[in-house]
Amino acid sequence: MAGLEHYMAQYDHEHHSTWNKILHGIGIPLIFAGLILLVLLRWRWGVGCFVGGWVLLFLGHRIEGNKPAFFQGPVYLLVGPIWVAKEIWDTVTGSHSRQNGRAEEAIA
Repeated sequence: MAGLEHYMAQYDHEHHSTWNKILHGIGIPLIFAGLILLVLLRWRWGVGCFVGGWVLLFLGHRIEGNKPAFFQGPVYLLVGPIWVAKEIWDTVTGSHSRQNGRAEEAIA
């Protein structure tokens, strides 16, 4: 069975477009917020956030020109939120640009 690193690399490989990343960064938290609101019995807000989040994800994949990763397996429903959290963390801490710089050095 493949490890998290494999799934993260595969997920990253299928999410290149900046717009797709932005839409995922908004859509995945919206889906989670929708689930929480549904549990708290805030039905209208919960359904709105949940459906809106999925619409953003599918729009991002439409822009990217590929299918959502979860069509390859349900494990990607868990990988997606981890990937978004990592992207946000890398952007906030600046490690994303350092990683890109190291990758460019390795290629050169």
